[in-house]
Amino acid sequence: MCTSELSQRLVLRPAGYDDPQVAELVEAVQQEYVVRYGGRDAMEVDPAEVLPPRGLLLVAEVGGEAVGCGAWRVHAPGTVEVKRMYVAPHARRQGVAEAVLARLEATAAAAGHRRVVLNSGDRQPEALALYARAGYTPVAGYGVYADAPGAVFLGKQLAGGAEEGS
Repeated sequence: MCTSELSQRLVLRPAGYDDPQVAELVEAVQQEYVVRYGGRDAMEVDPAEVLPPRGLLLVAEVGGEAVGCGAWRVHAPGTVEVKRMYVAPHARRQGVAEAVLARLEATAAAAGHRRVVLNSGDRQPEALALYARAGYTPVAGYGVYADAPGAVFLGKQLAGGAEEGS
């Protein structure tokens, strides 16, 4: 399926951690971390952190099938953190991740946030390429992986957000 066909069928819907499709997708991303890094993500996500107005979790569906997810939560005043970005292997390279990330950024900006940060890893070249295409650049490390070898921290100003110090 080409990207334009997928975009016509792609539905992004808000959900909570108690949604069965979310549970399956979060477990799939955790298993991907096990394969790539030898263990699950140690940075916990409190389910309440990704519910409005404190955050947002999106499920990407194509034809009623959940094929991806992503969330944002407040990281610091004016700054959100992207978490749990994942697209099922059979749905990759079709624009799903780009659509999820763009909607996360738009909703965070609409909620008044100016900046977005995220933590990825050097064993996720596909994710790092996505974030580079979306304009993310290196930022200081934070959280449980702040000094971890291979950890990659990225961020960007959100559309309409003021530059720091201006």
